[in-house]
Amino acid sequence: MHPLLTLEHVKFMLEYISDGVQIVDADGNLVYCNHNSAVLDDINISESIGKHITEIYPSLKEEESTLLKVLITKNPIFNKEQTYRTYKGKIIATVNHTLPIINKGQIEGAIEISRNVTPYKELSERYLDLQSKVNAPSVSSGKRRAMPAIYTFEDIKTIHSEFNRIKSVAMKAAPTEIPVLIYGETGTGKELLTQAIHNSSKRKHNPFIAQNCAALPASLLEGILFGTVKGGFTGAVDRRGLFELADTGTLFLDEINSMPQELQAKLLRVLQDGRIRRVGDTKETQVDVRIIAATNVDPNIALEDGMIRRDLYYRLNTVTLWIPKLSDRKEDIPLLTQYFIDKYNNQLYRNFKGVTEAVMTLFHNYNWPGNVRELEHVIEGAVNFAEGNSIDLDDLPPNLRRHYDTHFKTFKTHTLQQTELLEQADLNTILKTAETTAIDAAMDATGGNITQAAKILGIPRQTLQYKLKVNYRG
Repeated sequence: MHPLLTLEHVKFMLEYISDGVQIVDADGNLVYCNHNSAVLDDINISESIGKHITEIYPSLKEEESTLLKVLITKNPIFNKEQTYRTYKGKIIATVNHTLPIINKGQIEGAIEISRNVTPYKELSERYLDLQSKVNAPSVSSGKRRAMPAIYTFEDIKTIHSEFNRIKSVAMKAAPTEIPVLIYGETGTGKELLTQAIHNSSKRKHNPFIAQNCAALPASLLEGILFGTVKGGFTGAVDRRGLFELADTGTLFLDEINSMPQELQAKLLRVLQDGRIRRVGDTKETQVDVRIIAATNVDPNIALEDGMIRRDLYYRLNTVTLWIPKLSDRKEDIPLLTQYFIDKYNNQLYRNFKGVTEAVMTLFHNYNWPGNVRELEHVIEGAVNFAEGNSIDLDDLPPNLRRHYDTHFKTFKTHTLQQTELLEQADLNTILKTAETTAIDAAMDATGGNITQAAKILGIPRQTLQYKLKVNYRG
């Protein structure tokens, strides 16, 4: 070990990492346990040091211990899920990386780094239990009740030509059984479009289940999707996964680019033959599920960066729907603004007529990084707290008010600076000066973005480029 990195330094660092760390010797006796591991597992460190790992965890069988397995095989184990009971009876779920400690070819011990995923595990199991109850046969009819998919194509509001073309393609794809891949940034309405497809298909009375693949640790996602069998891993129980719960219906997998490659391979098999295998099981189950997948990353980039398997992409790519971001369909902003005002007027018993001219100007100029979802939340907040009949600048969140102050006070400053000159000039000079003022203000307001400045000025982009070249750039 380097003299600057002593054993005490290493121990000090291990105490401050967020994961639990345990080290056993070649016989399986605990020689080190950091504070996070002790808190997680209800361990008294001073009483546990020197004891065998199975003595510290009475519910743990020797053949189930990843530390003991690594001592025998000398091979590391990565991303291993374990569920176990502490001696106080607390159920803990972890994902472990277990590494052998080898010196000159001899095994001297093993180190295990454990990440606590208990909250995710509990949440996902409650979600699966809820899905099971919702999809259970009705006592009166004997038919399964479907998860609610509430949106239809009527709920997709747009006058944007490209988005209307996408809606048209989606409506044609809806009655078919082919898989669909949707690309759109966060907040553009991927699940809304997916629900509309489901509700226009022959599966509309059957379950609709949505799962964000980035919302759970990768180690838990496989069990959530495919289910588990008792003994499949330490603490596993018999539980149906989302594919079985969505049988005869639609399963929407959002942010599929976050799904691990090995799970993408299993998903490809389901697409090809409709068969799944629970984690730890030896038999397969036939399911009838239509899969709609979505990515928040450009599929071409996802392919190049290895986020999506090529074979899976080409299987899903039968129909690909690209949802434009809100900043690329700003003609929809007045329509969406009024739609959300009406929606929250009805929900909150308010009576707002619309937004002021200044607010609408700001909405057109703002880039909307959160897309339609951000616009909806802005309107929802304003309808909750605003006074009067119209939503004004003071009713908007601070970031939007700052944006207005930064970009539009510049325009006012330019105008005031030219007032005195305009009062003394002839008509040609007045027209020339007014045009110069407007163009300079628009360019400043948009940070030099010619396309956005042309929209503010109401002239073609090419016209603005010509005027900038001839009159201002010499």
